Amino acid sequence: MTPAATPAPLGILYLVPAPLDFGCAETLDLHSTLPGATLEVAAGLGHWVCENAKSARAYLKRIDAVVPLRQSLQSLSIAELPRIVHKKGDHDGTFDARTLLEPALHGHDVGLLSEAGMPAVADPGSSVVRSAHAMGLKVVPLVGPVSLLLALAGSGLNGQNFAFVGYLPQEPDARTARIRELETLALRTGQTQLFIETPYRNQAMLQALLHTLHGNTRLCTASGLTLPRACIISQPVSQWKKNPAAGPDNATPSLFLLGR
Repeated sequence: MTPAATPAPLGILYLVPAPLDFGCAETLDLHSTLPGATLEVAAGLGHWVCENAKSARAYLKRIDAVVPLRQSLQSLSIAELPRIVHKKGDHDGTFDARTLLEPALHGHDVGLLSEAGMPAVADPGSSVVRSAHAMGLKVVPLVGPVSLLLALAGSGLNGQNFAFVGYLPQEPDARTARIRELETLALRTGQTQLFIETPYRNQAMLQALLHTLHGNTRLCTASGLTLPRACIISQPVSQWKKNPAAGPDNATPSLFLLGR
């Protein structure tokens, strides 16, 4: 009797962080923000799931300049998450990403990549991670920058109880109502509230915050994290109003945090 063939081992899903300089005029030396072990793993992957194929290729080209890719850039398999995932997010369980992970069923490791920072954290990708678990794949997050945690650590606000709430509404009345809701929650519970904005609206967001928040509420802005010109300012709103120009410009990725 011929023994049954041993199934091929499943591939691993690696969550590969990217530098935080996406969209910025200056780019970083990858070794300054990513450990060598992360770059080595990324250089060895032949299959990728990403937010945007063009930016993924640009990042992989940067990796190749410091740790040569084991396959040519042209031969890599790079699959994009659907556009609807970018617009509405993929954390609610409605998108099934298992087809994107099919190479892992044949023993190929797969990298998950967002445009900046850690995939699936304030970025698409959670559906891919969820599908990997459903398929019995090993999930390995690699070490690299996570802007939310860097901003929180540098804010002096409560790092034991915090919430990331994504984007606030753009419509002025709805935005004001949301700011007041978050401030009430932060002051009542001590929970730090973190949110982001599209860079070209940074200054409008800061003005809305200064107009709406109480003077004793602590507000932090963290912009250009990991860049040489990174700036974190954390102070009461009453102090902010004396020099609002110190806040982020309309070109640099920034986070906003409020608390007590």
